[in-house]
Amino acid sequence: MATDQARSDASEAETYEQFEDRVRRISNVGNAAGILRWDQEVVMPDEGTPARAQQLSTLSSISHELLTADETGELLEALEGETMQSSREASSETASTDLEDEQTAVVREVRRTYDRETSVPGELVEEISATASNAHPTWKQAREEDDFEQFAPTLEKLVDLKREYAKHIDPDADPYAVLFADYEPYIDLETAERVLERLRENLVPLIDAVQESEAQLATDAFAGQFDDDDQEALARDVLDSLGYDWDRGRLDTAPHPFSSGTQFDARVTTRFEEDDLLGSITSTIHEFGHANYTQGLPDEGYGTPLGEARDLSVHESQSRLWENHVGRSRPFWEHFLPIARERFPELEDVSPEEAYEAANQVHDDNLIRVEADELTYHLHIVIRFEIERDLIRGDLEVSEVPAVWNDKYEEYLGVRPETDAEGCLQDIHWSHGDFGYFSTYSLGSVLAAQLYAAAEDDRGEFDGQIREGEFDELNGWLREHVHQHGKRYVTPELIERATGEGLTADHFLEYVESKYGELYDLEDD
Repeated sequence: MATDQARSDASEAETYEQFEDRVRRISNVGNAAGILRWDQEVVMPDEGTPARAQQLSTLSSISHELLTADETGELLEALEGETMQSSREASSETASTDLEDEQTAVVREVRRTYDRETSVPGELVEEISATASNAHPTWKQAREEDDFEQFAPTLEKLVDLKREYAKHIDPDADPYAVLFADYEPYIDLETAERVLERLRENLVPLIDAVQESEAQLATDAFAGQFDDDDQEALARDVLDSLGYDWDRGRLDTAPHPFSSGTQFDARVTTRFEEDDLLGSITSTIHEFGHANYTQGLPDEGYGTPLGEARDLSVHESQSRLWENHVGRSRPFWEHFLPIARERFPELEDVSPEEAYEAANQVHDDNLIRVEADELTYHLHIVIRFEIERDLIRGDLEVSEVPAVWNDKYEEYLGVRPETDAEGCLQDIHWSHGDFGYFSTYSLGSVLAAQLYAAAEDDRGEFDGQIREGEFDELNGWLREHVHQHGKRYVTPELIERATGEGLTADHFLEYVESKYGELYDLEDD
């Protein structure tokens, strides 16, 4: 009997080992494609696109074939049968080992991806990848020449392809909900809509009150012209201060800042404009938050879901936490302004309070999402969310996008874009075919406030440590409660374990109402 059990255990172990080897191969193909995409956006020669599109298309096809092969399905079925058997035999929660729990999580995540991708023909996956690769330079040129019509045919093709993709996965579902689940699989679209609605209901009157306030903030604290090379040096100072691991990362520039990579190679990009030093600082901190999460994923989980980030809302919570709760805080500027003065002596007369006020100015005329303040930012998200949802559902034609975009900006933000470049061409995401993505920014901001509040409840206020340039305590809490788990837990469970409650906008609204009420003298209103 014991011998039979030993053989069974060995067989199960061999099955899981075969499965994990296959998962790692798939992951490595995807990670190689990620490096090619990074190269395309950062350093690839302008004429490299035709070859790069074919390369990425081929890697996408290989990954799809490996994942959807019969062998993958057979391994999943075998492991799921063993998981069910283990569950029946377990008499208590402690009956399963941590390793078994981790294996179950890996099987769960791969199963979900397998089911979705086996629903989609390989030819369609390859066509979407190739179209997106070719779309990037088309979008870039259209933006540079302020001409939406150049990009419109490509956008229309991407919309059609993504509708077809959603139909293959679930022909009876809302196609936009299907696409949303690619980026946030465990928070449903209805929850995202409720969060956005609550933010809109609460932020609009707060923003109105701010704009009516007579408070005079030091909005010109960072006025001037700042050399790009010196800005890059300061960006490196920011990353040094926050604890970025240079042995596992690098800093470059890109038209639209992003971070990418794995726990062994988590790269950051930012951008520099001569008249926007503050923007380069906050952008760099934002991307640090993403890369810091990636660098905090467990090394031993590399190549499996255990070594991957828990989807975009959680990823965005990390970037927004560091950008806003740390980088836009009063203690941060008390710490960092002296460092900035070393690079830019012209800031000598700027006080930490003035820097703090400039970093938190609420703009009444901002058109660019990545330059938006902490409050109006979410209305930028709502606009994109509504437009792409209508595009995918067929309620809006591509040709109508510029006019609808401009109308919504005028209605929600009181400003109207004069060009396509500062309007509907400003974001890169649609050129990647990333429909369903934008709401994760606001979900991430909500979660950032919730996580920061939980961390302070656990470890005490961080203001004193931030003032001294000490970030290990905060980062250690994030490593323990978020980073180290990879995809072991689904998003609601991860949030519950980290904060003791489900996803809620309460902490974010309390945070902004307190912060901006104090800044703009609204507390007695």
